[in-house]
Amino acid sequence: MTTNITITKQPGGRASASASLMGRRNAVTTPAASTRKLPGWIWFIALWCFGVASAVSLGFAFKLLMNATLFAVK
Repeated sequence: MTTNITITKQPGGRASASASLMGRRNAVTTPAASTRKLPGWIWFIALWCFGVASAVSLGFAFKLLMNATLFAVK
């Protein structure tokens, strides 16, 4: 199976001569370009803290359920 891809330039493009002379790619700023990205080490610490908190809460819930079921049976 073959795929044919044709790229055509739109006739009403907004690229201005001053933008192309200054070396910028787009004259219009996109919202994705204006958002800030977090560094990788912050993501690592945040996910590690989330993992520890979820493990501790799961252990606490397990402890509560085990105590409830063990003392209920006599």
